[in-house]
Amino acid sequence: MGCIARLGCLFVLVIGGIIGWFTRDRWLPEQFRSHSAVASNAVWRPVTSDGAVRTRVALEKLSQPRGQVFQTLPASDLASYAFAELSKRLPASADSVETMVSGESISVRANVRLADLGGSAALGAIGAVLNDREKVQLTGTFKVLKPGLAEFIVKDVRVRNFPVPQGMIPTLIKRLDNGNRPAELSPAGLAVPIPRYVGDIRVANGKVTLYKTAP
Repeated sequence: MGCIARLGCLFVLVIGGIIGWFTRDRWLPEQFRSHSAVASNAVWRPVTSDGAVRTRVALEKLSQPRGQVFQTLPASDLASYAFAELSKRLPASADSVETMVSGESISVRANVRLADLGGSAALGAIGAVLNDREKVQLTGTFKVLKPGLAEFIVKDVRVRNFPVPQGMIPTLIKRLDNGNRPAELSPAGLAVPIPRYVGDIRVANGKVTLYKTAP
């Protein structure tokens, strides 16, 4: 009977362990959750003028002297605002713009004329299988460089679904960027003008938090 009881206890522990493993995303702290749970929140959303407007409203609230010291909004709204600013610098051929958030990274993709990237020859071996226009995806993070200026640091570039070698990214970014590049900008960064009172930008769980500069 003692052996049977021990086997019964072992069976209960095994079943409990299996249930705990498959439900871990409900009770584990976020940093220990499975990657699939984070990825499941990653959905492409169109960049909209409404999202840019909502970001401007949040920035206006942040500017109030007695207002909150931070504002939180969907990361897709910040991407809409950023693209509205970047569109003045990017090639006019870019259309069908979408954005996606995964963890702390924001991705933006658009249908772009490859001639604006220097042509298919500028993309190395993958250029031979590409069309005149392709989906170009930029993935990266935001960073405040100084009062009035942030950058979108591009860490990954994909054309169609082909990854671009890391060493080629700064060159492609410079070809995409038609504006003057501030000295503070990273080699793979795109300048994003921001109000001078924004001191920090943080992205997590599909949300972005804008922090006011400390007085």
